[in-house]
Amino acid sequence: MASTATPTVRFAPPVIGRAEIDEVVAALESGWLSTGPRVRQFEAEFAAYTGAAHAVALNSCTAALHLALLAFEVGQGDEVVTTPLTFCATANVAIHVGATPRFADIDADTWNLSPAAAAAAVTAKTRAVVPVHFAGRAVDVAAFRAIADRHGLALIEDAAHAVEAVSAGRKIGSTADATCFSFYATKNLTTGEGGMLTTDAPAVASFVRTASQHGISRDGWARYREAGSPHYDVLFPGFKYNMMDLQAALGLHQLRGLAGRTLRRESVWRIYDEGLADLPLVRPAAVPAGDVHARHLYSVLVAPATGWTRDALIAHLAKAGIATSVHFRALHLHPYYQERYRLQRGMFPNAERVSDQVVSLPLGGGMSDDEAHVVVEALRRAITVRTR
Repeated sequence: MASTATPTVRFAPPVIGRAEIDEVVAALESGWLSTGPRVRQFEAEFAAYTGAAHAVALNSCTAALHLALLAFEVGQGDEVVTTPLTFCATANVAIHVGATPRFADIDADTWNLSPAAAAAAVTAKTRAVVPVHFAGRAVDVAAFRAIADRHGLALIEDAAHAVEAVSAGRKIGSTADATCFSFYATKNLTTGEGGMLTTDAPAVASFVRTASQHGISRDGWARYREAGSPHYDVLFPGFKYNMMDLQAALGLHQLRGLAGRTLRRESVWRIYDEGLADLPLVRPAAVPAGDVHARHLYSVLVAPATGWTRDALIAHLAKAGIATSVHFRALHLHPYYQERYRLQRGMFPNAERVSDQVVSLPLGGGMSDDEAHVVVEALRRAITVRTR
């Protein structure tokens, strides 16, 4: 069997500094490992960063999405409008609460959920709309706010890619009824695994906090710290979704160093923009004035004019030691959703085009300009040979 070369340019390695390591060691030495003072500090600093009134740290963005739907009483027989061009968790949480994910096509230029398509997908059963800030590009928040208000829906943003994003001058995290973030290992702000829910509604924050710890009235930090009491009440059957202090130890310093890592990603982004500008690779339209792209994914479409199929180009780059990824195979093309909801190719053509042709290039806060140039030169050589 042929061996697979170890990539010389990794896709999105985490950037962990001495401050994070020291904080994790301090957490270990403190004797308090689960949800405690570092989680509470991380929540406060993240709320301040986004401008939200409340932030609740969780063990994943999936948990945040799930609890957000429950907080707004989305349940059996309801529908949730969202995009098919997303990770499966966005749709799966709707299924977990007994609702049906109702897909609407993306905008051909931005690759985000189309407000017009989303509005057309709303029915009498719709209870929430969940736009995704794809690749770190903010959706048209004002348009989705108008849709939600017009139909009496909850607006829940999937901001797994978008910690740094801004829409029309407003920071993502302060623009929806609830916003859900991911701190997975590939994210610019990582806690290994982890997530956060932000909201301005105290009742939503209170529900999510309680639901994330089995539905009990007082968490471990409240019970076992000095002056705490060991007693609690079970208010409802909740979940085990809380973040622990070991994760928050990473998150605190990852948040404080976020601006520097974002600048590094922007440098790589510019190298890609300039070096690939004349190649027949399709990119989404530029963001409008007043918006800030989080630069989470640098994704392009491998159109037929390149002389390659997407998968063949991925394999070619892998042989050259360059790791890539696919974001995403549209959900309505997966067998589960096709069979359960009678979905088929042709229903969402814009999402299908991206799904068939998209490739995400290496991008990370620890990536050097030299590595970015390696990727550019590999792409230029590959496409130039095919298109001469």
